Amino acid sequence: MLQLLQRAFADIGAAFKLKGVWMALASEDVADSHRDTLLGRLWPLLNYLLFTGIIIFIFDRTAPGVNFTAYVAVGYLVWQFISETLTQSASLFIREAGFIQGTVMPISIYVLRQTMRTAIRSAYALIGAVPLILFSGIEINTAMLSIVPAILLLLVTAPAVAILFAFAGVFFRDFQHIVSNSMRLLMFITPIFWVRGDGGGLRGLLYHWNPLTHYIEILRQPVVGGGVPLSSWAIVLACTAGMSVAALLLLGKFNRRIVFWL
Repeated sequence: MLQLLQRAFADIGAAFKLKGVWMALASEDVADSHRDTLLGRLWPLLNYLLFTGIIIFIFDRTAPGVNFTAYVAVGYLVWQFISETLTQSASLFIREAGFIQGTVMPISIYVLRQTMRTAIRSAYALIGAVPLILFSGIEINTAMLSIVPAILLLLVTAPAVAILFAFAGVFFRDFQHIVSNSMRLLMFITPIFWVRGDGGGLRGLLYHWNPLTHYIEILRQPVVGGGVPLSSWAIVLACTAGMSVAALLLLGKFNRRIVFWL
């Protein structure tokens, strides 16, 4: 196990030495996805504002006693980052097969490139989320300081998830289709634009036993509820730690062999 971890950290270390490469490639990816369009990089911001605005307009009256604008603004912002990370990761190594087979770059560079690309796109959406939250009447409170470590945790979790899903997508080619279809269902069973309420029942079960809920809540509760959700923090830290260890072991074992399965 120690040898696998050493190989994994060596691969990650080599990728960080090339941070200029994957950061530039990630930025270029975002630009290329909107090349020759009138709005260019503003499209991620526009998409976020349109979807969030429609959800707030339609469902606002279904959540009395909750600042629904801020609730959805934060929830959907985090969901976009999670959703893109999961769906893109499932086909990551397959998409990059040509580079992996034709170069000797560390595997981690593709993972970090994708994470940076998703972070850049989320940053554009954040530009739209901040005014929505401020104009919704939310008051600044000390609990919001926990947002910074929450964002860092998401950024640390994303590469671990990417490694796990990318290898799974190589070993089981149907995996990317399973993930893509599952995300449509998960969007509705995750409390992005519905509120748990005081009762239990199915909503209570979906709220508590869906780990994606807690990754959203560590960012949303400080804004909407004015407090730090310690139980959600405990859950996400345990999940991130477990996935990180599994990802490191998988990377250490297969980073040199992945080329033969592509």
